[in-house]
Amino acid sequence: MGSLSLGDRAARSVWRLVPKRALSGAIGWGARRELPGRLRQPLLARFARRYGIDVAEAEKPLADYAGIDDFFTRRLRAGARPVDMQPRVVVSPADGTVVESGFANEGMLIQAKGVLFRLDELVADAETARRLEGGAYLITYLSPRDYHRVHSPVAGSVVGWQHIPGTLFSVNAKSVEREAGLFARNERFVTLLQGEAGLCAVVMVAAVGVGHVTAAYDPDVATHGDEFRGGEVRRKRFDRPPSLARGDELGIFHLGSTTIVVFEPGRVVLDAAPPASVVRMGQRIGCILNPAKGSDLRS
Repeated sequence: MGSLSLGDRAARSVWRLVPKRALSGAIGWGARRELPGRLRQPLLARFARRYGIDVAEAEKPLADYAGIDDFFTRRLRAGARPVDMQPRVVVSPADGTVVESGFANEGMLIQAKGVLFRLDELVADAETARRLEGGAYLITYLSPRDYHRVHSPVAGSVVGWQHIPGTLFSVNAKSVEREAGLFARNERFVTLLQGEAGLCAVVMVAAVGVGHVTAAYDPDVATHGDEFRGGEVRRKRFDRPPSLARGDELGIFHLGSTTIVVFEPGRVVLDAAPPASVVRMGQRIGCILNPAKGSDLRS
């Protein structure tokens, strides 16, 4: 962190002063506004061109989307993201660009070159962090051009979730390099899966403009609103855990951000995925070496 340029230090200072929650609220409000019917197609087409979005993958014609958020959270046409269903394969939970990957050694993950953050702070749960200590992880950044639904990397049961309020720094490459512990400071939503890969945490990290995450498996999940500002961590454990197949939908980013998936140690080996490489939801990112049996986090 000491090698930051003068410009990066100045940008860091500015971002620390920016009212990020208010800015995100304004962005979200605008994104949720319904566009006039006759303007939807030309405005969304211009938006798609600006960010390089492949509209041919969208489930519906542009004119059928009510506004920016509706388009950002779009489903894709059948077959646009085939899920690798080979036995014991682990798939990418989201589209995006790889930020880092490795192992959570001594409870630390790499955020960027020379920048680390703590696993227990990321998931905000000591028992979960203990179970995941030493496990493989992958961090993926979702840009505006990417598909913004997050899916299950393995088959399993959703034993619980936790919503951790926090700040809303940008998560672009520059921010990640200059803001220590960013992923464990921003607001985030953690889904806990138990299955053949053992315990797996899928972390959806919010960012400026993205203070809203919804979960496909639990309609009661809400991660936005004044009642959650500066609040305590909320947790839920399921008596009857919802079952998900590999590739089933977990949740939605309302605008873009970052996913972090962390596996129980000794269960999964990840394929080589250097920083800046591109992944798509459903493609193989590794495999299960040591299938688990049994335990969960409902107690």
